[in-house]
Amino acid sequence: MPVAKPVFLALAILALLLGARAASAEPAKLRTGWVVPAADSPLLMFGKAGITKHEGVSYTLEATHFNGTPPMITALSAGETDLAPLAFSSFALAVENAKLDDLRIIADVFQDGIDDYYTNEYMVLKDGPVKTIEDLKGRVVTSNGGGSAVDMALREMLRKHHLDDKRDYTLVEAAFPNMRAMLAEKKVDLISGVRPFTDSPDLRAIARTLFTQKDAIGPSQMIILTARTGFLEKNRAAIVDYLEDSLRALQWYSDPAHHDEVVKIVSDFAKTPPAVWNGWLFTKEGDYYKDPAGRPNLTALQSNIETQRELGFLKADLDVKQYVDLSLVDEAAKRIK
Repeated sequence: MPVAKPVFLALAILALLLGARAASAEPAKLRTGWVVPAADSPLLMFGKAGITKHEGVSYTLEATHFNGTPPMITALSAGETDLAPLAFSSFALAVENAKLDDLRIIADVFQDGIDDYYTNEYMVLKDGPVKTIEDLKGRVVTSNGGGSAVDMALREMLRKHHLDDKRDYTLVEAAFPNMRAMLAEKKVDLISGVRPFTDSPDLRAIARTLFTQKDAIGPSQMIILTARTGFLEKNRAAIVDYLEDSLRALQWYSDPAHHDEVVKIVSDFAKTPPAVWNGWLFTKEGDYYKDPAGRPNLTALQSNIETQRELGFLKADLDVKQYVDLSLVDEAAKRIK
């Protein structure tokens, strides 16, 4: 029996409505960058079951590896990534050089030199000729890249001791995994050390710490999570859900009762021996500080950026408070109290 036209039209309209509802219920895709596992990488990418409540429901996560934070600026500008964990140095350059005036700081990722938590180390050979910072005059030092946060702390410490780049020392760039070999082979006289590389027994056997990042520039808001305002406005609910899941994951990974399992998860992901992570990961004595509520240290961040300008990497002052929106992470934190 043929369906009457009014009934047919009603069914067609219902189908369209249901289709529209289904389309609107599709999870938002959140594209994020990362550099180092368990440092600036989303903990959710490790896939620990039972932690996330919203992943796959209100959002999906697409994580892309970068060699450093500066390339993320290009990806943000091109609309190729949505959430970017930027170093304080990269953030300022994104605003000033890339003209990303709509970039907003939405959460903490990790901080250096807070209380008794870890701070990056600048290391020399134990039996080498460098005993003091002044001994670096006429020698070769290395960082991971000009203008990076680690690089700026190195330059600032040497500047405090009246050593200027090009005039008094040579600075070369190298990837963190290659620095131990360069120091051992005496190709450089000082290396910049970050986790997990500074926990290597092979490095500790030949090197000692000459100074730390905290010695050089005080506490650092090393990495902040950023996004552009258009993306935040369009996907606010999904981003709050993501931040809630991230804070829950941080709680779980930071619990000492889970340490052995955490080490296995991260070492399996990074395809490295558990010994690389076991002695320090998510411990107060050995790891960077990660704010439990996801709030960045804006005082430290402002100070870090002022150092960046004094070193000549920025042309003008930058007031970080103009580029902050912590309402999303604050809403997320309230849900897990």
